[in-house]
Amino acid sequence: MLRNARRCAFYILHSTFYILHFAFPKREEGTKVMYRKCVKRFFDMVFSACGLVILSPVLLILAILVRAKLGSPVIFSQERPGLRGKTFRLYKFRSMTDKRDENGELLPDDERLTSFGKSLRSASLDELPELWNIFKGNMSIVGPRPLLVQYLPLYSAEQMRRHDVRPGLTGHAQINGRNAVSWPDKFAMDCWYVDNLSFLLDLKIMRVTLARVFDRSGISSATSDTMEPWRGN
Repeated sequence: MLRNARRCAFYILHSTFYILHFAFPKREEGTKVMYRKCVKRFFDMVFSACGLVILSPVLLILAILVRAKLGSPVIFSQERPGLRGKTFRLYKFRSMTDKRDENGELLPDDERLTSFGKSLRSASLDELPELWNIFKGNMSIVGPRPLLVQYLPLYSAEQMRRHDVRPGLTGHAQINGRNAVSWPDKFAMDCWYVDNLSFLLDLKIMRVTLARVFDRSGISSATSDTMEPWRGN
């Protein structure tokens, strides 16, 4: 089932590439503007809708497994900053327990992340419900990852530019190290993406993302199973 879904995604990406390769001149600046303002959102809607339909059996199976192994709620939701810093509610499959200490405080991520949750994250399956966010227009297929709301006051003016585009399911930083990349390097790559956004760049990121999902690299940072909280500059 997953193999057929990957094959469909591969064919869609390549068909889209050949259509746009001939439909738009490759080096014209106007092409990038048109893609950023119109075409990118159109393809986000098409890809997310196709993904939700094609992967619906996978989503159902994962929901049942999450319910059986981690309990409810099956879907984890949280406010995240999106385009221009406006917040939206992001949806993911739950990958952690609700274990708390004697004071009722949640335990650190590493202690709440189960082996099943690690498997979900390593295969990026926990991210699949974000296809709904993409279809709604909160997110894009490609863009800087949506981080925590509490980070907003900590950004420099340069780092804040990562919110000049919609956040993405995958992004430039994700194919260049994911959680193994330091925070400053991650923000620098996000801003580089904002400045260089184009159809061909998005296509490259999507193709490399498929490879990264299989080799499962960069899932953890050097000192944590997830990513250390950012404390600011």
